[in-house]
Amino acid sequence: MAPMRRLILLRHAKSDWPDGVPDHERPLAKRGRRTAPLMGTYLVKQGLLPDLALISTARRAIETWELASAACGRTIAWKEEPRLYDAAATTLLDIVREAPRRIGTLLIVGHNPGLEEFAGILIGKGPEPALSALHQKFPTAGLAVIDFAVQDWTEIADGLGELELFQTPKSIGGDTES
Repeated sequence: MAPMRRLILLRHAKSDWPDGVPDHERPLAKRGRRTAPLMGTYLVKQGLLPDLALISTARRAIETWELASAACGRTIAWKEEPRLYDAAATTLLDIVREAPRRIGTLLIVGHNPGLEEFAGILIGKGPEPALSALHQKFPTAGLAVIDFAVQDWTEIADGLGELELFQTPKSIGGDTES
């Protein structure tokens, strides 16, 4: 069997909508500042720490990663990727296929609707409760873990992924607000 590649998609946490602030510069809302570290802690507890994280340049995505990664308790290599802001599924696929071969687990912090569409295109199979939840909604701070039995990121293609898990702050018991 080919070595596995793991892709983790993390939608930015809940953002605020301050008057006069451009979309790219919107900060996290109070709820987002609470749920981002919760998801970082979840990554650690589940052994899901990435080898590299690619983060949208939007302020809410960067703040999400800063809070989530601080909760991880160790330094994780990351870089801002401008193409992730408002990216379509095809752009996300291009970005993933460019990941260095040495990276086994890649995490992306991005936005909807692109992340939800991308996950839907990539996933060919997975556990039914998680698939149903993902198809219903990919909420803020939602986390999808998709595994691929491929040698290299360049081999990632539609339907090849297996959904390992899909979690939200609410599903792990950390956020009772919808």
